[in-house]
Amino acid sequence: MEQTYFRKGFGLKKDLKPLIDAEYQSAMVERIRARGYTDRFGDVTVRLAQEFGFCYGVDRAVDYAYETVHNFPNKRIYLVGEIIHNPHVNQRMRDMGISFIYPDDEGRFDFSTLTDQDVVILPAFGVTTHDFDALRAIGCILVDTTCGSVLHVWKRVESYARDGFTAVIHGKYTHEESRATASQVNKHAGGKYVIVRDMAEAMLLCDYIARRPGHPSREELIERFGAKATAGFDPDVDLEHVGVANQTTMLANESMAIGAKVQEAMVERYGPEEAGEHYRSFGTICSATQERQDAVAAMMQTPPAVMLVIGGYNSSNTNHLAHLCRQHTRTYHVEDASCIDVETGSIRHKPVLDPGASEVVDSAWLPEGPFELGITAGASTPNNKIGEALVRILEIRGIAPELTGRESVPA
Repeated sequence: MEQTYFRKGFGLKKDLKPLIDAEYQSAMVERIRARGYTDRFGDVTVRLAQEFGFCYGVDRAVDYAYETVHNFPNKRIYLVGEIIHNPHVNQRMRDMGISFIYPDDEGRFDFSTLTDQDVVILPAFGVTTHDFDALRAIGCILVDTTCGSVLHVWKRVESYARDGFTAVIHGKYTHEESRATASQVNKHAGGKYVIVRDMAEAMLLCDYIARRPGHPSREELIERFGAKATAGFDPDVDLEHVGVANQTTMLANESMAIGAKVQEAMVERYGPEEAGEHYRSFGTICSATQERQDAVAAMMQTPPAVMLVIGGYNSSNTNHLAHLCRQHTRTYHVEDASCIDVETGSIRHKPVLDPGASEVVDSAWLPEGPFELGITAGASTPNNKIGEALVRILEIRGIAPELTGRESVPA
């Protein structure tokens, strides 16, 4: 029987590495990294975070997409959603002939045009159990690039459902990964979940669990979390036994703090000896997310005058990096190098954490005289885009470093 499910690639990584490196690597970035993550260009001192850009899961997803195109040259190839949250990388997927299937406003995908002769790539975020089963039923050839860190969270959430615990997931309920993670409870009859966006939402559940004075009513919780929880969410029943998990790209410290607050609430409600029967928590923090956030925290011990954060505006991990930096220094979150206009010297950027926020344009954003520029990038940002952004900034300052990589490619 012909194999129709692939999760380990096609053995083409070595052959395609020169092509992928040529498209995504940066001589400028490698130069700075080799010099201890700090370099000087004219009167601009550039500091790179010691962890930034593509993580292992993103690297793997991009590799598998390229391998898929080369392995199935005569088949239609589709991608469920976006491979990762980076506009440049997704455009390269389109350039290679991959068609994108986007969800509607409710997060539903229409697979009606697919046949058993088509190849479908599952993104690094994964897909819901419903969508996976639908694609298997069609008989499509599936190439699964779901990140291993995401799969780790899925296993925890599934185990909660198996044992009768409601999964309390720290995440954005409209995000592909959170939808996919929450759907894992469906593998067991009666499985339940509720998604909390931040500590404020988590505390609503904690106050109710602990029956603290002024806690929200049952009806208020049902109204607040109706769209973020399993159908029929009943806090009186569903919050008796909970297990905590998270979307891997959230603020790691906040995820851990939420878990601790839920545990405290259980201790208040049931006492320290019985609380363990009502609460579970396992380590589901993505190491790459943690490392990038830790690297930014280390930089902010002596913050640069200006911090540039590069990555998709719909990239959760990039948004959180920018949020961390804004607490310490003037920070600009740009989606791509093209947000930096060499002719006018201006920058287009997203000024707040809200993923739906509009861009703003600043003209006099670079300090006069010598200054330090810090740079980091989300886990879905390729190094060449980091290099291109830096070159544009240096060009605004009238500095023309010798270029040997793709940074010299014009916009």
